[in-house]
Amino acid sequence: MDTPRRSFRFDRWWGLAAGVGLAIGDTIFASWLGFRFAINGRDATVLTGLWFGSSFATLGYGLGWLAEAGRRRREQDAIIRAQVEEIAAARQRLAQQEKLAALGQLATAIAHEVRNPLAIIRSAAQGLAETERPDGTAIRHATGFVIAEIDRLTSVVTALLAFARPPKLAARSVTVGDLFDRALLLSRDELDAKRIRVQRADGTHVPALAADADLLCQVLLGLLANATEAVPAGGEIGLTSRADGGTVEIDVTDTGPGIPADVRERVFEPFFTTRPRGTGLGLAVARQIVEAHGGTIAASDRPGGGARFTLRLPASRHATEAA
Repeated sequence: MDTPRRSFRFDRWWGLAAGVGLAIGDTIFASWLGFRFAINGRDATVLTGLWFGSSFATLGYGLGWLAEAGRRRREQDAIIRAQVEEIAAARQRLAQQEKLAALGQLATAIAHEVRNPLAIIRSAAQGLAETERPDGTAIRHATGFVIAEIDRLTSVVTALLAFARPPKLAARSVTVGDLFDRALLLSRDELDAKRIRVQRADGTHVPALAADADLLCQVLLGLLANATEAVPAGGEIGLTSRADGGTVEIDVTDTGPGIPADVRERVFEPFFTTRPRGTGLGLAVARQIVEAHGGTIAASDRPGGGARFTLRLPASRHATEAA
């Protein structure tokens, strides 16, 4: 706050100096026009200039002080507004954390209650499918459907547990290129099945990350899976990285239909999904992982159509210092 106070004092002195300058200028101009200032027959030009100077200097100082007061009031108003907004944001974060904590406890309880019965039912269905009977084809078809649905529910339970448990990081130095290589290798079968092209652009001089490679790879795999589902056969997915000061930005783009503007802010909410068979937890878990790394994730439009997810992650401190 010292700098604003110094600028405020400058306003006063600039006002005073302007008043003195104006008085001197007016006195000189009046003399040039032929006005004579005299007291009892003696020249009083200097005295008149001093009188005008003191009056104008006082006026200028007062106007400068008023300008300071107005600026100070505006800055104080801005500080108060910022503090109010910060308090409101903190309250919102606290309410969200409390809601997520309660939701996590509920998810954990449900997951533990459901997982064991699902395993038993799956085992029974698998055993029934392996039994030789005359109508074995129908039985195998029915049990195959049961097993597939159980596997789907098991994945939902796994997602619930992942959401309920805050991610624990095992951070180490990892490059974005290594993350791309691993995620693309694990996604290759799904990408090839739809003949999707991957446009990869590794930025130059992108620093390493101090991160949990397994968890960030999980985030990229989820984004690639979503993009693969959204993109029509023969479409395109982009993976790009770039450095922005001490931050590394990663974009995952696709040529699908994009995300409607009215739901874009909600896609990271738990249990919100636009897919008929989605759990609504994939992006919520992704945000948890990214924020646990001190980063952010956001959804936007891809230039030319489609969706874009942008991850902003802090670069490794050692990598930043080396650069």
